[in-house]
Amino acid sequence: MATDPDRPGFLLPLLLLAGFRTLIDDLHAELARQGHPELRPLHGFVLQAVGADGTTATELGQRLGISKQAAGKTVDRLVALGYLERADDPRDARRKLVRMTPRGHDGLRRSAVIFDQLRQRWANTLGADRVAALEDDLRMVTPANWFRLDVPGWFGG
Repeated sequence: MATDPDRPGFLLPLLLLAGFRTLIDDLHAELARQGHPELRPLHGFVLQAVGADGTTATELGQRLGISKQAAGKTVDRLVALGYLERADDPRDARRKLVRMTPRGHDGLRRSAVIFDQLRQRWANTLGADRVAALEDDLRMVTPANWFRLDVPGWFGG
């Protein structure tokens, strides 16, 4: 089977990345309009990795695929911005937990709503059936554990 010269193999990952980048850029522009101008793409991965129950800096680094020190610097930034807080672990006084603040929860809630709106925008442009087919097709060619929180580490090398 010959490769279509108008559709070289390298084009697919570039288009997928451009689609991802478009969604993320549009998300952050809207988050800024809704009162979260300081949130960056990495911050969303961090807030997801912290989760509803909180975590330690060491566990956070493991979840993100980055060092404990890098995780600590990112946590420091998000604490300063009011999205995370450090607290004593009620089960182990030697451990410090990193938890989301109400502002962190608000940022994640707004992100979910905005992503739904962005998906609808794509459906309005491409057609709902085509967006659903695109999602179905991507599910067929991606692993079952496609959502891995170590994406920032993967992009960083």
